[in-house]
Amino acid sequence: MANRITCLTVDCADPAVLARFWTEALHWEVTESDDESVEIAGPGYPLAILFLAVPGHKQQKNRLHLDLNATDRDQAAELARLLALGATPVDIGQGEVTWHVLADPEGNEFCLLSRRVDPLPPGAASP
Repeated sequence: MANRITCLTVDCADPAVLARFWTEALHWEVTESDDESVEIAGPGYPLAILFLAVPGHKQQKNRLHLDLNATDRDQAAELARLLALGATPVDIGQGEVTWHVLADPEGNEFCLLSRRVDPLPPGAASP
């Protein structure tokens, strides 16, 4: 057997702030928390995101980013919701595209894609 990715780790200045943004954006919940980190996950998802406090601030474009697809609204409505949560539009030279490049409150880029997808039913993702 090979390996399985179980967690994505995001270095950040304030894990609580980023966890709050991403739990709202993804409708996930905090699963673990301490003074240095906050982990979030969605029900039935075999993957968590860990926000880990590190010194310093982000200096350049991420080499890895998340792509999001709305599940219960169109792209414009989801864009408005993410902006209200604290996301900001980012120009990384993408030009005219069908997706939106955004940044979370600490400047980590992510994309909101145009296609709407069905939500996974609870327990659908295999561990």
